[in-house]
Amino acid sequence: MGGHGDSPKAAERPESLFLPDFCAAGAVLAVVLISELVAVVLTLARAGIGYEVPFWVDLARNSLFMLWIGLSSAAVLCYGKRRFARLSVGHAAALALVMLVTVTAVISEIAWWINSYWDSLLLPPDDDTSVSNHVIYLSRNILIALIVSIGALRYFYVSDQWRRNVELEAAARVNALQARIRPHFLFNSMNTIASLTRSDPVLAEEAVEDLADLFRASLMDSDHLVTLKEEFEIARLYQRIEQLRLDDRLVVDWRVAGLPLKAAIPSLSLQPLLENAIYHGIEPRPDGGTVIVEGRILDDGRLELAIENPLPDGEAEARRQGNRIALVNIQERFRLAWGGRGEVEFGPSDGRYRVCLRFPVTERRSAVGIGAS
Repeated sequence: MGGHGDSPKAAERPESLFLPDFCAAGAVLAVVLISELVAVVLTLARAGIGYEVPFWVDLARNSLFMLWIGLSSAAVLCYGKRRFARLSVGHAAALALVMLVTVTAVISEIAWWINSYWDSLLLPPDDDTSVSNHVIYLSRNILIALIVSIGALRYFYVSDQWRRNVELEAAARVNALQARIRPHFLFNSMNTIASLTRSDPVLAEEAVEDLADLFRASLMDSDHLVTLKEEFEIARLYQRIEQLRLDDRLVVDWRVAGLPLKAAIPSLSLQPLLENAIYHGIEPRPDGGTVIVEGRILDDGRLELAIENPLPDGEAEARRQGNRIALVNIQERFRLAWGGRGEVEFGPSDGRYRVCLRFPVTERRSAVGIGAS
């Protein structure tokens, strides 16, 4: 069976929400750093060309001015976040552009009058020069704000579209895997149940219920995380079904005591790996073998789950080469859920094949699955 995961609802998120969340601390920090960078560039551009103000004084003034504009712009974009969600992309971009230019114009006007006040204490004002410089100063700042804002909005939109496409592609793979059931598993399960109906009707009924629960879990909405406990239950359902067919050829050694069972994990992350381990590592061996499922908490606070199985001989493995769709899918889901903190590693090691899942320990946000037993 193919797994499904915690794919973001990219298709349901309004496209007008292409702007970063300027209410978040990370975005505010980025605004501060970018404002300081622009202040340094402006100061360096004026240094050494006859500008009379000392470099550090000019840098301090430019930094204060850019921080006013940057933080005020972030504040108005944060305030307008809900309004953006109700608009089309074009209208949201136009509103954001007007807000950014207006903020720049207002702060520029305030800065001009503050600077004019201090200058008037030292020199008598020249009305004609003052008015002319005032217009040039405001026009220049508004033009710069217009150009920078258009470039920034374009960058935010392109970045959001790229991220949306990645999420939709991952969701498409999840949906494809939901509909992808290995025929051999279904046929073998039905044959096993058919034989049990004659020899052990009660066990056959239990097997039908397990199979129904497993299919129900695989066909559920793939937009939520489940708890580690629910994920173990789904994997054990699959193990019970396969155990009826393989009997003592299959041994699964669960070494998961002490793990935080409320930790969140994308649904059906473990079951496809257990299925791969049995299909590639146990079925081809006449004497079967042992699949080890173990977990531990790493020094960095993340949880590690490892699934390993014996490697079959070369001829048997050649007949069963998979396309690793489930592994690649799980990798993408972990990367979308946790970024660099979610890892999936796999490969042969000491005569066994090992897959490691590493992810932060966070409690599930919303539950799906078969429920706790």
